[in-house]
Amino acid sequence: MKLTRMTAPVVLASAIALGLAGCAQSERTGESSSSGSASEGGGDGATSDTFTFGAAGAPETFDPFYASDGETFRVTRQMMQGLLGIKPGSADAQPELAESWEPSEDGLTWTFKLRQGVKFTDGEAFNAEAVCYNFERMFDQNEVAAAGPAEYWAYTMGGFKSGEDESLYKSCTAKDESTVELALTRVTSDFPVLLTLDSFSMQSPKALKDGDANNVQKEGEGFKYPAYASAPVGTGPYKLEKYDEANKTITLVRNDDYWGDKAKTAKLVFKIVPDEATRRQELEAKSINAYDLPNPVDWKDLEGAGNQVLVRPAFNILYMGLNPEKNKKLQDLKVRQAIYMALNREQLVSTQLPEGAKVATQFMPDTVAGYNTLLQPMEYNVEKAKALLKEAGAEGMTLQFAYPSEVSRPYMPDPQKIHDALRTDLEAIGIKVDVVTKPWNGGYLDGVDNGQFDAWLLGWTGDYNSANNFIGTFFSAPSNDFHTYATDFGQTLTKELREADGIVDEGERTTAYEALNKKIMEEYLPGLPISHSPPALVVGTGVEGVVPSPLTAETFDTVTVAK
Repeated sequence: MKLTRMTAPVVLASAIALGLAGCAQSERTGESSSSGSASEGGGDGATSDTFTFGAAGAPETFDPFYASDGETFRVTRQMMQGLLGIKPGSADAQPELAESWEPSEDGLTWTFKLRQGVKFTDGEAFNAEAVCYNFERMFDQNEVAAAGPAEYWAYTMGGFKSGEDESLYKSCTAKDESTVELALTRVTSDFPVLLTLDSFSMQSPKALKDGDANNVQKEGEGFKYPAYASAPVGTGPYKLEKYDEANKTITLVRNDDYWGDKAKTAKLVFKIVPDEATRRQELEAKSINAYDLPNPVDWKDLEGAGNQVLVRPAFNILYMGLNPEKNKKLQDLKVRQAIYMALNREQLVSTQLPEGAKVATQFMPDTVAGYNTLLQPMEYNVEKAKALLKEAGAEGMTLQFAYPSEVSRPYMPDPQKIHDALRTDLEAIGIKVDVVTKPWNGGYLDGVDNGQFDAWLLGWTGDYNSANNFIGTFFSAPSNDFHTYATDFGQTLTKELREADGIVDEGERTTAYEALNKKIMEEYLPGLPISHSPPALVVGTGVEGVVPSPLTAETFDTVTVAK
């Protein structure tokens, strides 16, 4: 995701230290697989009443609507639920608080049948009125929230009630206690799957009102959140007990009134340990039971010590971005093709990326509808690449090529090593590489956004299972990081992407995206897809029931820990 670029510091005001047409009944049980769930230890023996997860950072807030970072969502996901959920072990939507949904013929109105008998953890009923209150609450934001913390709404829905920008959301109508109609202003392939985002979790209207939930204020360079942000109320299998800021722990307790299968562990503790090496030490000392994103070089040793490294399915893309506005030679397709042919991606994947990584053929993983299975990787051919540069009059060209420091991403574990390998490939066809590096949050992301580099390394982890969330995010806006408006195809590509996103029929839309992926790779080539890498999490001995999610959206209500 890219939204975390805009995250600002936060102050919690609190006394506590703080497209799918229809679906079947939800199944909330995890499934084990070869890459899949934690399954050793435990057995029929005694189990601990606590599962402790080593978190890399503290939550920004406990109100997921104002969050944009994974550490916040990892916590709120255990307490909150949306109309749609995510099938464990996949990126596919499934019923959660809505049991089924269907669109009108024109795709502008969606009818949701809600699960009955559900209550929020404050005892208030979950019903159609509560759903509409939540959507109207999200839509009606003050100027401070609309310009900052409510960014997932802005990213997916567009404008707010008091703003000038058009919103995808039009209205919510409670037809009866268990039936809701959501009206849209336009058709998009992102709906209703975008409702799987944690930001769109349903929260208690009473608690939102009592906690003055929308009263977000600016404070210095960050934001001051109201009381509700430290006292969240959802419908999930856990609820917040306390946030011990001094000891850097967040404790959730089982919701004994939960509508579904009760959580198998009475307490869920998130212990904040920013350093990855320290998290490993704590796992070895058994002071935590699991942590996220272990360094790939440590996987074998971790497993050798009796832990389980759970490899998630890859739902990401590493790419080399290109800026044809800054370097005019990149406006020539032959130059872009020559650069792509020069990259020995098979070698890169086998030497620099974790086990299970693979060469990309397009800008999305193969689990997304619209992926073109007929596309093959661009051939690695040094001599042909040199010939293309010669034809384009670009022999000996200079390319400023940037990479980030002070960061490791699931799709890019060691940016410098990956950059070194690709730079060597470029130099082999006679390109003079001007190397630039800046800290991830100290100028690199801003440099990409402001068009400072000819070429750069970046990537994307999908937010949900939608082609538009990948290639639409990259290329549909007239102004984008790839500067497609400086090419002869930019306006056409924007138009084609918007047309595909607006197709109501799912089969026709999938066919359109398959054709677009072929065009992007063979006719346009606005950037260079490199690889897909599977991130992992590690669990200690005796832990059962963790199902790795390609969206890093694990829920822990199925987890047990052997004593």
